[in-house]
Amino acid sequence: MRKQNGFSLIELLIVVSVLLIIAAIAIPNFLRSRLRANEASTVASLRVINTAAVTFSITYPDLGYPAQLTALGGANPCPGSSTQACLIDDVLAQGRKSGYSFVWTGDGAVPSVTFIVTAAPQVVGGSGQLMYCTDHTGVIYYDSSGSGCTNASLVLQ
Repeated sequence: MRKQNGFSLIELLIVVSVLLIIAAIAIPNFLRSRLRANEASTVASLRVINTAAVTFSITYPDLGYPAQLTALGGANPCPGSSTQACLIDDVLAQGRKSGYSFVWTGDGAVPSVTFIVTAAPQVVGGSGQLMYCTDHTGVIYYDSSGSGCTNASLVLQ
């Protein structure tokens, strides 16, 4: 009788099948956790935008809130002005971060007294599930239907 070195084909197939089962369980959980991380990052970004908008309106009282989201950002080095206030990072000021698109809607008045920021997932179900919005009150709302996020939506707790 010869001594066997290595593994038999059956043993290798069992190990591969166990690894495939573990991967089938782990991959959907990983995707869900990435989706939740994107949503948490979006809520944090909306809070940053709210704080930056209030800071902008205090710094430039003759303008009120900015007319667009890009006015809150600025490239490094940033001197700070009413067109580039350097209050948020430039990636967020361009309107895309963590799989979400941010849209600033001002009231068009000078000085501006209201605004609405909407954050929608770039790929629904892939980069996020919920649509978020906030306004000059600082309250963050969410909408799971995708029809649009307004003050009538549910309040994020």
